[in-house]
Amino acid sequence: MKAIYKILQTIYCIYALIVFAILTILSAIALLLLLPFGKAKLSKRIYKVCRYWAKTWYLFIGVWHKEIFESTHDFKTPHIFVANHNSYMDIPPIVQLKHQPIRPLGKFESSKIPIFGWVYRAAVILVDRSSPEKRAKSLRNLKAALHKRSSIFIFPEGTFSMTSEQPLKSFYNGAFKLAIEMQVPIQPILMIDAVDRMHYESVFSLTPGPNRVVYLPAIDVSKYSLEDIEKLKNEVYQMMDEGLRRYRTYPSA
Repeated sequence: MKAIYKILQTIYCIYALIVFAILTILSAIALLLLLPFGKAKLSKRIYKVCRYWAKTWYLFIGVWHKEIFESTHDFKTPHIFVANHNSYMDIPPIVQLKHQPIRPLGKFESSKIPIFGWVYRAAVILVDRSSPEKRAKSLRNLKAALHKRSSIFIFPEGTFSMTSEQPLKSFYNGAFKLAIEMQVPIQPILMIDAVDRMHYESVFSLTPGPNRVVYLPAIDVSKYSLEDIEKLKNEVYQMMDEGLRRYRTYPSA
């Protein structure tokens, strides 16, 4: 029975990858068609294309997006979204967050993937850590997005948290320093089911089912100064750690 399940899952994953590739090609074509309309609203149009890409892919592979609000969220105000990161299935929910344009911070290496990389470059703010100059450019692009009243999205762990022993890896300072400098509220969210939909070890672990996102209370940073980065980071970490333990099972802290 286990062998039959494995065969069926492999067929399902190949099917999902084929649909992913077709939708990515169609999205790239759509983005090309948008270029002549100018750059004024290009980022919002890119966001919409990516949002429909994610919703359509979910429809074809039997995954559904659900948002749980533990607190109200002001959709008219730019935020710095921060989330846990332990699966590639953390990515599709980002562009489905309640019609709020978001520019995620994305790894430069992913932009090298054929076709997908072109769509990826158009949708995210690339971070290239190969030199101080390139890191500084990424920071300027993040600030520019916030000035344009577009929210940004950062995984503060920096990479996958590849353990079932605890919910989160330690956080980098970047998102919290930026929030204080720009006086932009932080919106912590939890990706509850992403690792169940696709384990970080293999794309062939993909399964249908829910991919829930939980909005925790947003944090007003007006009471923090740059000397309080560690305090703010620890507050967000604690909030997210406790939240993940409410929705998933981990060993006792």
